[in-house]
Amino acid sequence: MKPKVVITSALFPEIVEMLREHCEVVTNPTRQRLPREVIMARCGDADAVMTFMTDRIDDDFLAACPRLQVIGCALKGYDNYDVDACTRRGIWITNVPDLLTIPTAELTIGLLIGLTRKILAGDRLVRGEAFDGWRPILYGAGLTGKTLGIIGMGAVGRAVAARLQGYELELLYADPRPLDSALEARLGLRRVDLPQLLANSDYVIPMVPYAPQTLHLIDATVLASMKPGAFLVNACRGSVVDESAVADALESGTLAGYAADVFELEEWARADRPAAIPARLLADTERTLFTPHIGSAVESVRLAIEMEAATNILQALAGEEPRGAINRPVRKAAA
Repeated sequence: MKPKVVITSALFPEIVEMLREHCEVVTNPTRQRLPREVIMARCGDADAVMTFMTDRIDDDFLAACPRLQVIGCALKGYDNYDVDACTRRGIWITNVPDLLTIPTAELTIGLLIGLTRKILAGDRLVRGEAFDGWRPILYGAGLTGKTLGIIGMGAVGRAVAARLQGYELELLYADPRPLDSALEARLGLRRVDLPQLLANSDYVIPMVPYAPQTLHLIDATVLASMKPGAFLVNACRGSVVDESAVADALESGTLAGYAADVFELEEWARADRPAAIPARLLADTERTLFTPHIGSAVESVRLAIEMEAATNILQALAGEEPRGAINRPVRKAAA
C-alpha cells in the first residue's frame, strides 16, 4: 500500500503527479484555506503532509495524526510549527530556506519605488480621469542621493542591498553581527547602531525574522525616532511592525509613507493576532502601498519551492534524512 500524503493548499499539477508516483495524494484543489479541523481529519491516517504558511502544527494536531512521519513545509519561516513536539514524536519537519530570498528582495525594491514615486496614484489617475498628458503633479521622492537603512542583514537583507547597487544610495545596516568587511565594501554598506540608522535614513526596511524579541520591533517609539518624512517598507513579517502605530505616524506626518507585503493578521503563531488590517491604513491610499503577500509569487520560484518540499517528503518516506530537515527526530514514527 502506498503511503498517504495530504496537501493543504493548491499545488502545481506536476508536483502532484511527482508525488502520485509513490504515494496516495489527497489535494486541496481550491485557492482557499482549509479549516484546521478538515486538515486534521484528512491527516488522521496520513504518513506525510505538505503544509504552507497558513497552517499551524502543534502537539494537539500531531496527537490526532499518529501515522505522520514527515511534515514538508513549503516555506522558510516556521514559527507556527512546534518543532520540539515533532521531534519528540519522531516526525521529520522540513522547510525550504533559500528559494524565497531573491523574489522577496525584488518585491521589496518594487514596493519602495512604487511607494516613493506614487505609482499606484498615477495608475488611478490615468484610469479614472480624462487623462490628456503631462502636467506637474504627483511629485514623489527619488532614490539617488538618499540614505536607506536595512534592519537585519540576513540573506534577504543582503539580497536587497545587492540589488540596490547602482542607485547611488548611502546604505546603512543595523545588525548585532557585523558582516565581513570585504562583503560590506562590495555592497557599499556601513554598519551603525539602530538609533543612528533610524535618525539618518530616508527609507527604512526591516528584514528580520518573527520572534518574541522582534514583535513590534517598529513601534511608536521607534517611529518617533525616525527621520521626519521617512518611508517604511515591510516585506519580512507582519508582526515586526505595529500597524496601529504606523497609522498614527502617517496621520501625524511623522512617517511619509508605508508599504507592506505582510500583515499582522497573518501571524498564525500569535494568539492575539488582529483579525484585520487597521481600517485607517486601508483608507490612506495616498501614503500606503500594499500587496497580498506575494514576495515569493514568481511562478518558477513557487514551482521550485513545492518541488523541494515534495522531495523532502519522498526522502523521509524512503527512510532517508530529508535534505531540508530542521530537526532530528528522537525516533521514527511507526509506518
